[in-house]
Amino acid sequence: MSEEIKPYSGQGSKKNQVSAMFDNIAPWYDFLNHFLSLGIDIRWRKKTISALRSLQPRTILDVATGTGDLAIEAEKQLSPDKIVGIDIANEMLEIGKKKLAKRNLSSKIELVTGDSENIAYADNTFDAVTVAFGVRNFENLEKGLQEILRVLRPSGKVAILEFSKPTLFPFKQLYNFYFKNFLPVIGRITSKDPKAYSYLYESVQAFPDGKDFLGLLEKIGYKSVTYRSFTLGVCTLYLAEK
Repeated sequence: MSEEIKPYSGQGSKKNQVSAMFDNIAPWYDFLNHFLSLGIDIRWRKKTISALRSLQPRTILDVATGTGDLAIEAEKQLSPDKIVGIDIANEMLEIGKKKLAKRNLSSKIELVTGDSENIAYADNTFDAVTVAFGVRNFENLEKGLQEILRVLRPSGKVAILEFSKPTLFPFKQLYNFYFKNFLPVIGRITSKDPKAYSYLYESVQAFPDGKDFLGLLEKIGYKSVTYRSFTLGVCTLYLAEK
């Protein structure tokens, strides 16, 4: 189990703090994602959805959907019958709904308030579940992963995209300097939240990435567990079946 890292010091559960943090930075979230990653995050999402093409899922749940970027990419590539995106940050969802309306996707993608650790859908509901940069923020990582497994249909797949820790010298050192020092400054100036992007670095360091995360998925009961690293280990895509 990973060490619990919260966005803010003081009282309040990690879940409540994460919700408040994302509500705070919601207006700048999409811009900062693309700017601070030099646009590479868009390619990561495309590759995540592409990994589900062979499954041809008709129903998809996007957990920690944020403003809906991964759900929109899933609709574009896979054209399923229905996509549902859940998130605990309502301000993020509101921005996502406006994006859907502009793209005439409101009838195909539904964004609703929802908790990853208490998913409000029956067992075996979805052909596929996706999560982009969200599992790191779960208050109880194992419970969230168990809930995802529960709502997946038999032989359904989960695709989890998450930041990881590069190991290649000297990229590792350069990346850590950027992630720990430069990124929080830009995020603080732009989003006005002094902790949001410091939390990003701290939570990535505490997250059990790579083979440790594969082991956790297998422990919970997932099968055919694999992973692929992107951009010299900055990000990792984990794939597994029920």
